[in-house]
Amino acid sequence: MPSTRSVRLNGLDIHLAEQGSSTDPLVVLLHGFPETSYSWRHQLDALAAAGYRVVAPDQRGYGASDRPAAIDQYSIFHLVGDVVALIRELGSEQAVVVGHDWGSIVAWNTALLRPDVVRGVVGISVPPWPRGALPPLTVTEQRFGPDFYQNYFQEPGVADAELEKDIASTLRRVYAGVPDPDPAPGFAGRFLEPTQLPAWLTEQDLAVFVDQFTASGFTGGLNYYRNLDRNWEQTAAWQDAPITPPSLYISGLDDAVRTMYPLDDAARAVVPNLRAAIDVPNCGHWTQQEQPAVVNAALLDFLREL
Repeated sequence: MPSTRSVRLNGLDIHLAEQGSSTDPLVVLLHGFPETSYSWRHQLDALAAAGYRVVAPDQRGYGASDRPAAIDQYSIFHLVGDVVALIRELGSEQAVVVGHDWGSIVAWNTALLRPDVVRGVVGISVPPWPRGALPPLTVTEQRFGPDFYQNYFQEPGVADAELEKDIASTLRRVYAGVPDPDPAPGFAGRFLEPTQLPAWLTEQDLAVFVDQFTASGFTGGLNYYRNLDRNWEQTAAWQDAPITPPSLYISGLDDAVRTMYPLDDAARAVVPNLRAAIDVPNCGHWTQQEQPAVVNAALLDFLREL
């Protein structure tokens, strides 16, 4: 069973779940939106049993970790800085960094900005994004319209209030992910209230997430999106820079992210040491929770090859 504690990183208390011996090779698991370290519950046991030290933090703004008030405290440099500080705090020189959804963006950028501390990098759902010629929110508005969720998230307080109005309903809708043919305004309103939870999510699991977001709210996680254009502006120096550590990409075949951000030739060019791109059948967006056995096997294969 994993143990939990908080560590002090970059002036913040960051809560984490960890399992395995402190002398084993370190693997850091980074969750996405709207999730927490609990989304890795199926990976902690499996990876620790295979001889790895596995650590899953609640990233800043989430769960039991601190939530800075200022939006600019959630830039990609802050998020990568937390990962590097965590690796150092745990007494390691390097780690394999694994991310899902927004955690993938943080993982890819940690490997880009600090390849010296990354033995290997795994992105789940979200592939590496080449830095484009235009700010990301300009691109999403052009491609998907002004109501695209990433653009909708920009106005402070708006999506926050919508998602927090009924947190249990928000998470049921988002996790089940059944599109509403007559969607209501907002983000959660795009999805139907499910008649039952998806098979991968128990009522007990949902209750954990509901309790966590009741305590934290959604603002911290939304602030990641509110830095998309700032991140683009501030990473100009890394234009066309490759992500050099050995890498792995895992994606559910039914994940809508594949249509928005495919692992196309441009994305593959960013990861010259991509070992494999694994398609997971019968799997949507919540990859490591939906198909843990497949994800665990892929992670262990990758780790052993390192």
